[in-house]
Amino acid sequence: MGKRATPKQKLCKSRTRRRYGSFQTKVLKRLTNKVNLVVCPSCEAKVPPHTVCKECGKYKGRQVLDVNKEMEKITKIKA
Repeated sequence: MGKRATPKQKLCKSRTRRRYGSFQTKVLKRLTNKVNLVVCPSCEAKVPPHTVCKECGKYKGRQVLDVNKEMEKITKIKA
């Protein structure tokens, strides 16, 4: 194993948090430009493009999902 560089002093919490905070803001700025939301024409909810609206269940003007139907409970099946 090769020798690695060792820090001379312990980093304080504020310096570590500052470094992470700047990284976090860079990532958020990059992601805000990538995510695109469109407005559903029937219910005015924001949804990703080319997907079914979860609020009203419509896609391209026609009903695809039954929103009033209750979801069935998923149970495990022993094989």
